[in-house]
Amino acid sequence: MTFLEKINYYLPELIQSLQETCIMLGYSMIMTLLIGLPLGIALFLSNPSIRELNINYYWSFNFLITFIRSFPYLLFVISLIPLTRLILGSAFGPYPSIIPLSIVGIAIFSRLVEQVLLDIPGDIKTLAESLGATKLKYIWNFILVESRSGIILAYTTTTVSMVSYSTVMGIVGGGGIGDFAIRYGYQSYENEVMYFSIIIIIISVFIIQMLGNNLSRKLDKRK
Repeated sequence: MTFLEKINYYLPELIQSLQETCIMLGYSMIMTLLIGLPLGIALFLSNPSIRELNINYYWSFNFLITFIRSFPYLLFVISLIPLTRLILGSAFGPYPSIIPLSIVGIAIFSRLVEQVLLDIPGDIKTLAESLGATKLKYIWNFILVESRSGIILAYTTTTVSMVSYSTVMGIVGGGGIGDFAIRYGYQSYENEVMYFSIIIIIISVFIIQMLGNNLSRKLDKRK
């Protein structure tokens, strides 16, 4: 078969794998944003150089995040199979894959958010205090506004990392474009199919990065 004939032959499986990747990434990135952003703010406020919150929070969060990020991802996914099965009743498929992806995404994003917030000039806190801002208003109207461009870039970086992580979810039956490349490309000795899948992944990463950069540039209040 020619290259186009091979792609056309595997097209239904390719479309399904793309849908599975979208499911895994979509839900996991929502969880990453909803949990990772507040956790990153808590890390910043409890940082030893800031100490807006109890410093014990920082060391607890720091240990947990460092532990997750240092855990080999494939082994991490396998070790979570009992927990995933307990929560969802199954450990295989795109939806169970959301759990390990979300946990890793939260760990990565919260750490990046902390680093972005630590770069905020100290004058911002002084300004907020002089205006009598409460802690909640300080976070919402000063910290997040000042760092929104950096947070967008951090979220974009996390999303790109999650694309890479999602490609190994086929090991536990999660499917996705990575599983398609291995199963119908590498294992079937269809190198053209494998490289075509890789090109799709690369193009997706470029699109995500471009969108994140453009949004960050528009929200950058320094320009």
